[in-house]
Amino acid sequence: MSAPTPMMAQYIEIKAANPDSLLFYRMGDFYELFFGDAEIASRALGITLTKRGKHMEQDIPMCGVPVHAADDYLQRLIGLGHRVAVCEQVEDPAEAKKRGSKSVVKRDVVRLVTPGTITEERLLDAGQASVLAALARVRGSDGDDYAIAAIDISTGAFHLTSTNASRLSADLARIAPRELIMADTVFEDGDMRSVFEMLDCAIQPQPASMFDSVRAAENLQRFYGVKTLDGFGQFNRAELAAANGAIAYIEKTQIGERPALMRPSREQADRLVYIDAATRTNLELTQTLSGHRDGSLLKAMDRTVSGLGARLLAERLTGPLTDADQIGKRLDEVSFFLGQDRLRDDVRSVLKGLADMPRALSRLALNRGGPRDLAAIRIGLEGAQMCADLFKTLNDPLPENTARDVALLQDKPLELSDLLTCALAEDLPLLARDGGFVCDGYDADLDEQRGLSRESRKVIAGLQSAYAEETGVKSLKIRHNNVLGFFIEVTALNAEPLQADLQRFRHRQTMANAMRFTTDELAELESKIANAAGRALQIELGHFTTMQKAVLDHASPLQAIAAALARLDVAAAMAELAEEQGYARPTVDASLEFSITAGRHPVVEQALRKQAANPFVANDCAIGGNEGCIWLLTGPNMGGKSTFLRQNALIAIMAQMGSFVPAGAAHIGVVDRLFSRVGAADDLARGRSTFMVEMVETAAILNQAGERSLVILDEIGRGTATFDGLSIAWAAIEHLHAVNKSRTLFATHYHELTALSAKLERLSNVTLSVKEWDGDVVFLHEIIEGSADRSYGIQVARLAGLPDAVISRARAVLDQLESQNRERGTDTLIDDLPLFSATPQAPAQSSKASQIEEKLSSLHIDDMTPRDAMEALYALKQMLGSKP
Repeated sequence: MSAPTPMMAQYIEIKAANPDSLLFYRMGDFYELFFGDAEIASRALGITLTKRGKHMEQDIPMCGVPVHAADDYLQRLIGLGHRVAVCEQVEDPAEAKKRGSKSVVKRDVVRLVTPGTITEERLLDAGQASVLAALARVRGSDGDDYAIAAIDISTGAFHLTSTNASRLSADLARIAPRELIMADTVFEDGDMRSVFEMLDCAIQPQPASMFDSVRAAENLQRFYGVKTLDGFGQFNRAELAAANGAIAYIEKTQIGERPALMRPSREQADRLVYIDAATRTNLELTQTLSGHRDGSLLKAMDRTVSGLGARLLAERLTGPLTDADQIGKRLDEVSFFLGQDRLRDDVRSVLKGLADMPRALSRLALNRGGPRDLAAIRIGLEGAQMCADLFKTLNDPLPENTARDVALLQDKPLELSDLLTCALAEDLPLLARDGGFVCDGYDADLDEQRGLSRESRKVIAGLQSAYAEETGVKSLKIRHNNVLGFFIEVTALNAEPLQADLQRFRHRQTMANAMRFTTDELAELESKIANAAGRALQIELGHFTTMQKAVLDHASPLQAIAAALARLDVAAAMAELAEEQGYARPTVDASLEFSITAGRHPVVEQALRKQAANPFVANDCAIGGNEGCIWLLTGPNMGGKSTFLRQNALIAIMAQMGSFVPAGAAHIGVVDRLFSRVGAADDLARGRSTFMVEMVETAAILNQAGERSLVILDEIGRGTATFDGLSIAWAAIEHLHAVNKSRTLFATHYHELTALSAKLERLSNVTLSVKEWDGDVVFLHEIIEGSADRSYGIQVARLAGLPDAVISRARAVLDQLESQNRERGTDTLIDDLPLFSATPQAPAQSSKASQIEEKLSSLHIDDMTPRDAMEALYALKQMLGSKP
């Protein structure tokens, strides 16, 4: 059996050290993949699978991608959840040849590319954070403590969140990481499976040693170059373990490069509205149920003009505040910009021209940056100064948050700004190695080298003229070939003046009709010209290193300036949205109020305007008070029940993120938990039917909602038999009223539930108005007091195009069913039922009663003769122990 070639032996060794990654093995101008990696990549990328040599007598599968197009292929592989180890040549091929003709150029993995650690601009969405999350669990005598470290390596953001088992899934859904790591022991814990199954991200278990809370402080101190973490704040063991895991993973993937991470900031989970994963999905906050951004609340709200502003808007939308004072300060900013049209336009104009400073800074810190990243910092500093200057002419006092941000913009590092302004050219290459990014006039030596390189012909022509004049030989020429380089050439007849001064004009070569000479000056010039381009690039790379270091030395103030610009962008964008859509400032306080006047659905309203359709019908909502009220909403299909439920939840989110809201007026007592059970979907991957999913989500609401919660429920119980569903919905309403006491909107088609308003004092019946005309139904989309007595399902079915025969038969069946049930109304039904008890006792069911029920169920009454019926009746009485 033949041994592998030296190159293949090197590949096998490097691949063995990176078994869980696709290995991009650099060979000249290509990254090549072999064996199983090649087969995976060829399928994923749609590229040709070939072969290269043999290993263990078998053909070696191979495919490759060009180095210059590697980012595009990386993006596709990362999007499919793969990890890629990038293996580069780490020595000059000439050095390898010195070890022997068969020596292989040294190669090594310089970086692991994973979904949560990418920084390339082409691989990132400008308006979306790229978060790596590390989950840590610390066992304790009083239970387990959990913490999440969330790092966006592309911007340097670093947040720590303490959590617990009950809210862990909701916190991960809010953070929405692209990649989640945890100790392998946590990953293998069966109790954690349901949490991980809810996530749509790459999940990478890691050795438990990476989450060591004992050595975490020491490791963080080393990473940040500090002697103590006291200046960072106080962190518990779980937070330290999560931070240690995140830092260790970044060091593992970046292989020696240190990103410019901000100091970890501690997030208090109870200062953000609790929104579980199901509610986020149902409300379509950042993407629709089909996975698209168009149609989401984020898309409808986004009027930001910069990537950093767009990311902050998404962060605020997914994590609304519960602190009324902080919400009020954000609303003050929006009010300020709403009243300053000219200033708002000017600020947005400046922000629109800014590059993404945080991501440029991150690439420079990881040695992946180029001249355009330096320019992004320069433009950002210039924009910061321009923004700050716009506020100088104002006489009115600024809101607290705005004043803070303007002060940050004014405190820019002037030396860095001057350096980048003076040194950088206007037209910049993508890569520093391409040169040409330092402006003319900045460095005299560089200008000279460029002059030699760019104007060598002109310099040679000038020297030729000087020699011709000095010697009197008008036909003297300076020529060049690959053997002699530059030389002076004259005819044999005209060589005498040069031969007379051989100390100056040294003889190089005699030809048949010509003689060739050189001078010290020409030899020196030739050397300079030959080395000018290389020397110019070397000088420029030195300047790049200087500028890069200067930027990184000012990383913290640059990150603070970028954050201030992002906040100004969001405040101005929200003011723009409020003016454009006619939104009102909400009142948000510590009460339990929830009063919306003329509320609209922010997404549907904009969609109707784009379609030039009928205007959105606004509706009021009042479910607040000392104890939460319940609105029981009935009405026809397609009447707008789900829209009404969703719009009030979205208004609450918008208000508490600090935005104006689509309403005439809104008074919202802080909502600490938001629950939504709207829509129908199954979860076949986990063996859950539509009804099971509905019940799981309803259970979460009934077990967790409190008096500060906002609950919206739509069609509870519809996924099972009619009486089963009615019973579940009935009991759920009673529980919400007596136990949860939450502010609740409950939509249903079970009209029997409206009878509960007679017994539950905080429950009110409301309905969607509708009109009938010639057998058709007209939806008015207006919420009014009262209850619906019909669902108009057959009319909706007719509008959907069901065959006339089916519609006619359905009407006949409905008439018969309604006539049979008409004598027994809902009032009778509720009188027969006991009032809700928080701890109901399950009635004991005798075996005799069960036998009688089974006997009754087995009877086919329509097929029985009178005699058969009489005998069956006698048998039933006998089972009860009664005499005939």
